[in-house]
Amino acid sequence: MRPDELSPYESRLWHAFAHGGTVDLRDVRDGPPAVEPEIRAEVVAALLTGAAAAPVPGARPALRLTGARVTGRLDLRFAEIAAPVALDECAFDEVPLFQGASLRDLALTGCALPGLAADTARIDGRLVLSRSRLTGPLVLTRAQIHSDLDLRGAVITAPGTEAVSAVRLTTGGDVLCTGLTVRGAFRLTGATLSGELDLEGASLSNPGGHALDAYHVQVTEDFTCHPGFSAEGRVILSGATVAAAIGFCGARLDNAGDIALEAVDVSVARNFDLGQGLTVNGGVTLDGSRIGTRLSFRDATLTDPGGTALSLRLTQARETDLRTRRPAEGTVDASNAHLGTLYDTPATWPADLRLADTAYTALAAPLTAAERLRWLRRGSDGYHPQPYEQLAAAYRRLGHEDEARTVLLAKQRRRRSLLPPHTRLWGYVQDATIGYGYRPLRAGLWLLALLCCGALFFGAHHPAPLEAGKAPPFNALFYTLDLLIPISAFGQETAFAPRGTGQWLAYALTAAGWILATTTATGISRSISRQ
Repeated sequence: MRPDELSPYESRLWHAFAHGGTVDLRDVRDGPPAVEPEIRAEVVAALLTGAAAAPVPGARPALRLTGARVTGRLDLRFAEIAAPVALDECAFDEVPLFQGASLRDLALTGCALPGLAADTARIDGRLVLSRSRLTGPLVLTRAQIHSDLDLRGAVITAPGTEAVSAVRLTTGGDVLCTGLTVRGAFRLTGATLSGELDLEGASLSNPGGHALDAYHVQVTEDFTCHPGFSAEGRVILSGATVAAAIGFCGARLDNAGDIALEAVDVSVARNFDLGQGLTVNGGVTLDGSRIGTRLSFRDATLTDPGGTALSLRLTQARETDLRTRRPAEGTVDASNAHLGTLYDTPATWPADLRLADTAYTALAAPLTAAERLRWLRRGSDGYHPQPYEQLAAAYRRLGHEDEARTVLLAKQRRRRSLLPPHTRLWGYVQDATIGYGYRPLRAGLWLLALLCCGALFFGAHHPAPLEAGKAPPFNALFYTLDLLIPISAFGQETAFAPRGTGQWLAYALTAAGWILATTTATGISRSISRQ
């Protein structure tokens, strides 16, 4: 391309390129309507691929253009571009093509583009699209950016398709998406980000699809979706590895009737904060995730009526805070989870709480066993003994043995309700006599009551001796004890024979003694086996 083939605007750019000067055409753009500051894409491509004259020694060539319309297709596929590129408030007629290109630095600030294709590109510095408006997809699949990817304030619109496609993107710095607006899917599957991913204030919308797909993403710093972030559609973090913390404080996730946040098998070195004003319309799934310190839903609002509002199956954390703003609307399933120190409050317990094989090291709220039993009964998935045993163990660690026995007694009563009628009857007997072994004093009270009844009756109605002259002196108290104790210890029972009402009372006391002995032995055995 010869200089005499250039327009006045292109000529200005051509001469400024050699020393890295900025060409600002905004004053021309603001002039008469007939004047259009246009730069042909082929001129830009020619400059970037070495068509310009050799630069002056010591000069640093760069393409810096402001306020122009770039006409035609800017095709720089697989080009080696040594000069940095900085375009501000420029408009492109066609999608710029940078596939496989090697660039120093690419900044398109406040530009209007029908899309941008930079898959497999390698950028030694930054890729900047801040405040730009794209009406087509941004394609960064397998691109390598050695510094930051800056999408702050950008608007990318491609409904029904992948508005941002960054599969296996690699960055050496931060991915800055503050105030980003995306209409369509934002896909970061398998990306490796050597910095933070900042989505504060971003708005992602892909109704019925994936608003953000960050499956197996690796982030070496924070993954931040704090106040102002909103997503319409599913947000996927499954398999992600975050070396610092994940935060959704004050965010809004909307995917009614489906999963709003899918974070299965996520590994977080520090906190996973889903509280402080987070609002979720849809389900939250954190199954199998491993949180280094604290998992928090403090002051969050979770809504998924008829579904699973929160799933924590197999989740592991050192601390878990379930003090939501109000009770979750939907099931909360923490089956097989290891929650560490658990923070909760009765005011925010969900109506359906599943705790099968859930483990925790401590309960932060100092509640009584009666209150905690109401917590356990909220499950709709049937009887499971482990939640009762786990709760009893927690009370024992605090030295509250009476509370632990109350919980274990409640476990036996819950189990009894599921037994056949004849087995259930024996359960009622054990409960009434010794509280299934967890109320041993009750057996002593029964024994004392029966002893008093027998001693009073037989003290007033002496039974006749079996052999006159050989029988020992009658003692109503020890005679009753002989009847109650399965083994005759005092020789009274074998020496006297009651008649009539006394005989029936003797039979009743003997039967009661056997029942007390059997239930006591069963209860002691059960208690010892659970220690």
